[in-house]
Amino acid sequence: MNLATIIGIVGCMGMVLLGIISGGTSIMTFYDLPSVLIVVLGSYFGLFTFSSIGDALGIFGTIGLTFKSVSFNEKGLITQLLNMSEKSRREGLLSLEEMLEDVDDEFMKAGMRLVVDGTDATIVRDLMEAEVSQMQERHVAKIKCVNMWGTLAPGLGMLGTVIGLIGMLKNLEDKSALGPNMAVALITTLYGSMVANLMMIPWSGKLQTMDAEEAKVKEMVIEGVLSIQAGENRRILGLKLLNYLKPVDRAALEKELALE
Repeated sequence: MNLATIIGIVGCMGMVLLGIISGGTSIMTFYDLPSVLIVVLGSYFGLFTFSSIGDALGIFGTIGLTFKSVSFNEKGLITQLLNMSEKSRREGLLSLEEMLEDVDDEFMKAGMRLVVDGTDATIVRDLMEAEVSQMQERHVAKIKCVNMWGTLAPGLGMLGTVIGLIGMLKNLEDKSALGPNMAVALITTLYGSMVANLMMIPWSGKLQTMDAEEAKVKEMVIEGVLSIQAGENRRILGLKLLNYLKPVDRAALEKELALE
C-alpha cells in the first residue's frame, strides 16, 4: 500500500471536514445527491467521449495503482546484470543462455536473449527503446483519462450551479427559500473542485512520476544489456548502472557489490 497516497487523501479530506466543523456548520449541509450525480457521474461519463471505452472503464484500476507500493527492483536488476557481465567475460555470451531462466524481468530477459542470439547492438537498442516508447504511450493514454476527469469535474460543477440558480430564480416569490437554494446550487461547484484538486490532479501527477520511474529503470536495463554485449568489465558496468539510483541507494549497493 502506498502510504503517501493514503496520507494525502485522508489529510486533504480531513482538513476540509475540519474547516466545515470549526465553522459551526453541519457536515450534512454539504451533502446533496443531485450534485453528486451531476459532478461525479456526469464528469465520469464525459470520459467516454474523450477516450476509448476500455480506458474509461479501466480508469478505476489506473487510479488504484496510486494506492499500491510499486517497486521496480532496481537493485536486483543491477545485481543480475553484473553477474551476467562477469560470466560473459569469463565464459562468453553464449554461456548466459542458462542464466536467462532465472531472470524474472521479461524486458531484460528479452534483451539478453537478443544479445545471446548475436543480434546487432543497434537493432537491440532500437527494439528495446521501441518497447519503452510503446509502454509510455499506453501510460500516457491512461494518465490523460485521469487528468481529464479532473478537468471535467469543475466544469460539471459549474453546470450544476447554473442549473440550481435557474431553479432558484424561477421561484423568487418564496423569499425564505432563496438562501437554502443558493447554498445547494453552490455545492456542485464545491464537489467539482474537490474531485479535481483533492483526487484526480494529484493522482495523475503520481501516475506520471511512476511512469517516469519505470522508464528510467528500463533505460538502465538497456544500458546494462548493451554494455554486456560490448564486453565491458564488471566495475565499469556497475558504476554506470549505479548512476540510475538515488544517492543513498547507490552508496549502499556500491559498498555491497564492492565497486567503490
